[in-house]
Amino acid sequence: MALLTAFARLSCKEVPSVARSFFTGPKLCVQVTPALYAEPLKKKKKIDPAVIKQREERRRKKLEKQIRRLEKNARQLKPVDELEVPLELLDEKEKRTRPKAALSQEEIESRAILQKEWARYKLKQKSQELQVVDRLMQAQQKALEELRKESEELFQEAIQPDLQMIPLTTKGPVATPPIENYESPDGEYLDISKKWT
Repeated sequence: MALLTAFARLSCKEVPSVARSFFTGPKLCVQVTPALYAEPLKKKKKIDPAVIKQREERRRKKLEKQIRRLEKNARQLKPVDELEVPLELLDEKEKRTRPKAALSQEEIESRAILQKEWARYKLKQKSQELQVVDRLMQAQQKALEELRKESEELFQEAIQPDLQMIPLTTKGPVATPPIENYESPDGEYLDISKKWT
C-alpha cells in the first residue's frame, strides 16, 4: 500500500486506497509491458553461396531423374486402383445409368417356364446318374459275393484299397453356381480380393 500511495501522489488523478492497480498516465511516463517468456531469436546462419548452388543443382538433378523415369514408364498403363474417376462423371452418374428394361408379362412368363424346364432337366439328369451308380454298386456287390463263394483269399485281396488311386484329384466344370455368403467349415482365411465398384 505504501508503494501505491507513493504513486498516487505522483499521478494527476486520485487513486482510492482500496484499488489494486495504479494509474500510469502519459505524464508519469511509466510503461508497463508483459513479460517476455519466449527465447531470444536465433541469428540466421549465413550460408555459403556455393552450398546454395549445390542444393539447387541436386534438386534440379532429382527432378530430371523423376522426369526421365516418368518418360520411361509412360507406355505402362496405370493400375485400376490408382485411376481416379473425374468428378464430372460422378455428378452425371444418375444421368448415365440406364433404367432397367421393363419386361412384358409374356417375357416374364417365358423366363419362368424356361427356369422350370431347366430344373426338370437337371432333376432328370441327376436321377439318371444315381440310377447308374446304383446299378454299378449292385453289380459290384454281386461280383464280390460270387468271388467269396469261389475263394476267400481272392475276396480279401479284392476288398483291399488300391493305394495308387487314393490321392485322386479331378478337375471339371461344376453343375451349380457357387452359394452366396457360404461359410467354409474348415480353416480361416483373409479375403484380399479386390472389389470393383
